[in-house]
Amino acid sequence: MTISELARMAGVSISTVSKVMNNKDSSISQSTRERILQLAKEYHYSPTSSVRTKAVRTLTIGVIFRSSQRMNLALNGMIASAQEKGYTILIRESGEDLGEEYKNISALMSYDVDGILWEPVSEGSLGYADELEAKGISYLLFNLGVEDALNLDYKAMGYYAVQQLISRGHQSIACLLTEGTRTDAFADGYRQCLFDNGLPRNEEMIFSSINENLMWKISNHTISAVISSHFKTATELYDAVHELYYNLPYDISLISLKDAGRSSINYPKISTITIPYYEYGAYMCRELIRSIENPEAELPSGSFSHDIVLDDLYTVGIPYNSHMKKTIVVGSINIDNYLNVEELPYSGKTVKSFISSSYAGGKALNTAVGISKLGHQVSVIGNVGNDSESDIIFSALNAYHINPSAVKRCQGQKTGQAHIFVQPDGESMITIMSGANNALTVSDVVRNQSLFDNASFCILQTEVPTDCLIEAARISRARGIRTVLKPATSGALPEELIKNIDILIPNQNELADICPGKGSMEEQAKSLLLMGAGTVIVTLGDQGCYMVSADSEKYYPAQDFDAIDASGACDAFISSLVSYLIYGYDMDKAIRISHYAAGFSVTRQGVIPSLIDRNSLESYIRQREPELLEKQRSE
Repeated sequence: MTISELARMAGVSISTVSKVMNNKDSSISQSTRERILQLAKEYHYSPTSSVRTKAVRTLTIGVIFRSSQRMNLALNGMIASAQEKGYTILIRESGEDLGEEYKNISALMSYDVDGILWEPVSEGSLGYADELEAKGISYLLFNLGVEDALNLDYKAMGYYAVQQLISRGHQSIACLLTEGTRTDAFADGYRQCLFDNGLPRNEEMIFSSINENLMWKISNHTISAVISSHFKTATELYDAVHELYYNLPYDISLISLKDAGRSSINYPKISTITIPYYEYGAYMCRELIRSIENPEAELPSGSFSHDIVLDDLYTVGIPYNSHMKKTIVVGSINIDNYLNVEELPYSGKTVKSFISSSYAGGKALNTAVGISKLGHQVSVIGNVGNDSESDIIFSALNAYHINPSAVKRCQGQKTGQAHIFVQPDGESMITIMSGANNALTVSDVVRNQSLFDNASFCILQTEVPTDCLIEAARISRARGIRTVLKPATSGALPEELIKNIDILIPNQNELADICPGKGSMEEQAKSLLLMGAGTVIVTLGDQGCYMVSADSEKYYPAQDFDAIDASGACDAFISSLVSYLIYGYDMDKAIRISHYAAGFSVTRQGVIPSLIDRNSLESYIRQREPELLEKQRSE
């Protein structure tokens, strides 16, 4: 600061300042004297400061931050480079105050620093540069959107994040921004990458907060991935997604920028691009020192060049609609009422029961729970009543993470009921009151056909109107989805349905109802192949099953388990069969694994309580038949 500038700021003459600074101020008022001295202290003025030269180096560098807390890692890099070169660093902080910034510049000039690393408050700050140039002090601007500044390349980071997602098949990518110095450049990189890849740049996909619109798009899978400019906001989105009972990256992928100082944070695990503040600070300091020691050297400007790397893949996957591991189940939803009896009733025979219990059930719900326990996404299309028992059904859907969006409450209808008599050896007899199951319509299936998008299997059961099954099978066949049909209480099946079924799984009684008078069990099964079914598996209770297809025919033995209740064995078998076909096992291994699942199910009463999870099932198989789980798959 010069004496004339100090005089102007104090509102006095140059001679008045000179008198005060040289203790010749007896004629000057106390208030004027104090004002001049206070300004001199704030701006580090001394009578000789305006005539000092840079004849000798002080080996001192000044650093002026807007916020040293935000740039603390950059400061660490600066200090390391300065120490390596034998320089000392003086640090000042301006906040967002232009006046404070000028005081910092004046202070560093008074200390005769050799150069300054300067993060300006705004472009308006650059007028102060004239004083630095007048004193021959090198300075390097950083973190300011002007041509002469050296900046971290947030645009390249935004571009890289989007490219990583596009390379994995994502097209519906949102950008979540938090206000800050990186925001605009990060968003520009997002837009540029979409443009370069021929994807639409929809400004409605750029969000400044986690609002209802963003969460609605995520919950409806309108968005398959999000990039976030700030890690804190990304963690908030992570939590919000989990509150919807969605999983990352299965339902949505997420990539965020991250300060290197957050590298020790273990939760939540989010895929990140670490901002190289330390390297940035170290590079700037080295370049400033180079310009101090070689005045002919040019200072860098533009973007700081560095390798951009995705640190991990915790929350990066393929788009939700590309998983091809979803299953739809269309069929009955009931309350299962169990009665334990000494022997099953028959015509003219009355039996007593001293034990009864009730569970959520029905073939559609039972199969869906089995598939969910074995590790897959599953949706149910079906009806319940508007009674209190429907609440039990929805509680079960929620408990087992089954998509309930296509389960409809029907006004004036009762939830279906199954009355199941079980004798001590596990044999059972079932009576069904269909209730709301009979109210399922073709329009219910059509209305929910979005559930079929990129599904891998559709499982059908005949305890609902047949025209609904025909429509579901037609939609599945048109989309390349494999179909499984479990007939029950059905009688003959229309060929229009059978020809669209890939795997048909009756028991012996059901097979006889479907194919009356067509010879042996094997001949009946083969007649269904002639009608268009792809594979027929006839379940034989504790004798295992018989499988026949166009190129294979085989009997499979059951696994030996002590039976308590066999009523859910077929549901367990079908759940496991579909699950392991999805996992990529061939039909032979999938059937053998499924006999273990069915065996476990007969050891407990009730269907849903007896369905086994994947970990327990595979742990048991590894102890007895480990080669069965070897990854020799038919893709």
